[in-house]
Amino acid sequence: LSLKNARHLLANQEQHLAQLVAERTRELAQMQEATVLALTSLAETRNHESVSHILRIQHMVAALARHLSSQADYAHALDERHIDFLYQAAALHDIGMMAVADHILLKPGKLDEAEFASVKLHTNHGRDAINAVEHQFGQATQFLHYARDIALSHHEKWDGTGYPDQLAGEHIPLAARLMAVADVYDALISKRIYKPAFSHEQAMRIMQDGRGSHFDPHILDAFCAIEAQVQQIVQRFELAE
Repeated sequence: LSLKNARHLLANQEQHLAQLVAERTRELAQMQEATVLALTSLAETRNHESVSHILRIQHMVAALARHLSSQADYAHALDERHIDFLYQAAALHDIGMMAVADHILLKPGKLDEAEFASVKLHTNHGRDAINAVEHQFGQATQFLHYARDIALSHHEKWDGTGYPDQLAGEHIPLAARLMAVADVYDALISKRIYKPAFSHEQAMRIMQDGRGSHFDPHILDAFCAIEAQVQQIVQRFELAE
């Protein structure tokens, strides 16, 4: 009877410990998400964008990744754990904008060649910022790996005409190819200083024109396949006026 009671007590203690660990893990994840959102909100506000933009981008990337995860070519790279990292990392795509001068970033008219070259450097600034965090942290993590890939390469194009490194095809990291589709779509449907907002239908037509040139054709096809889900995400996180 003593042995039975001891085993029962031990089982209860193990269950309690597991609950405490799970609760602490949830708290740390929430803290990380809140910190990332706060930092990226600063960058997006300087660029006349909103927290809603960040949330739409995150949910679109996650939805796109989940759809692709059912395909054999993507199943290993896009399991639920990796999708969660992608969701978090997507928020940091434009963190490098913090290093762009105000007179360029907030200019209401068309940028000249030198100004645009300065804006394009936000990809390198984002990579450098994430590298610095990784150095201070003392070790590489999958989350920071995705964040660096997205920050540096989300303006690369499938045909090699993007920036900063003119990567082409599958030389572009998968995380950045996913981000490119979500980011361009959200930019098209959003009002900016230099353009009005396009309708969903107009945006999808423009996206299709970039299939195989701007965008990975397989990823764009997947985005079209979840079109209804994308519209639900936009409705959930309403566009800022």
